[in-house]
Amino acid sequence: MTEFDPEKFEEKYVHYFTELEEAYSNAYQQLHGQYDSEVLRAIDRQVLSESEPFYEGNGEFRVELPENPRDRVGAVADHEQFEPVLETFVDRIEGELQRIFGFDETA
Repeated sequence: MTEFDPEKFEEKYVHYFTELEEAYSNAYQQLHGQYDSEVLRAIDRQVLSESEPFYEGNGEFRVELPENPRDRVGAVADHEQFEPVLETFVDRIEGELQRIFGFDETA
């Protein structure tokens, strides 16, 4: 568990880059094998790579997606799993950030 400082999170890529990478990677691994790999990979590489995590306070994190995520993935946007995968992926990243920074009571 990494000691968390909300003020340092404003410069997250300087102070918490490793933890951010770990959260995104763990979320990907949790979903790998559960969803269509083409959909999962497209969301990871073309949507979430441009997302921005924010600390909301009270141990809560939010991942802000880039504009028009469907436009970024081409034909994958029409796949029936696109929305569920995107929503679940974001939820998992937010949960991983909570866990890594010690805000998850179940950790």
